[in-house]
Amino acid sequence: MKAIILAAGYATRLYPLTLNQPKALLPIADKPIIDYIVDQIETIEAVDELIVISNEKFFPHFSKWSEERKSRFKITILNDNTTDDSNKLGAVGDMNFAIDTLGIDDEILVMAGDNIFTFELVDFYNEYKSKNSDMILVKEINEIEELRRMANVITDENGMVTNMEEKPQNPKSNIAAFASYIYKKDTVKIVKQYLDEGNNPDAPGFFPSWLHKQKPVYAYKFEGECYDIGTPKSYKEVDEIFRSK
Repeated sequence: MKAIILAAGYATRLYPLTLNQPKALLPIADKPIIDYIVDQIETIEAVDELIVISNEKFFPHFSKWSEERKSRFKITILNDNTTDDSNKLGAVGDMNFAIDTLGIDDEILVMAGDNIFTFELVDFYNEYKSKNSDMILVKEINEIEELRRMANVITDENGMVTNMEEKPQNPKSNIAAFASYIYKKDTVKIVKQYLDEGNNPDAPGFFPSWLHKQKPVYAYKFEGECYDIGTPKSYKEVDEIFRSK
């Protein structure tokens, strides 16, 4: 299995914090966000390579980080050659860029580089293995504005996704998907098909919203917290939470 961290965004909402520093390398309680993610990825023995997708601006920052990060698996830093929000590839576009550039023919774990969480990632992987199907990560949320900012999910009694919509104005359930996904080897081969059909390359939730109509996709409901750091206010709040622990 290959693990992919999506970190090619420019995080303009976090300026000036991210003017000269990628969001994934901002410290939370004196530790870069990405290190919290990688620590959890390392608990999944099946992962044999970590791929971090960056951009032209922050590629040197991640290259330096990878040289200093000690890990049990190979770390590859990819430059998607974009320079700002006007020419970015989008999350699904970057996923396809990694698959195509590295010739990935394997299962993939895909995670946003700006989510910091308190659950055990290996539990997500174990559920994926037990279902033997593509899997998304979800949690019940009861704040309507928060639901509107995320992918909204409906599942059947077995946890199979029956409806998924990215950033809906009128959410149909209180189940929201977070930016963590596990895709089977045969699914990796159709990411390009999704893009070739003209589907949205931007937010990562658009792909599973399309995918569940093609093949079974299951949702894993996690226990714990997952923080999406998008503004200076949310960054400060999460930093304070982790310092207090």
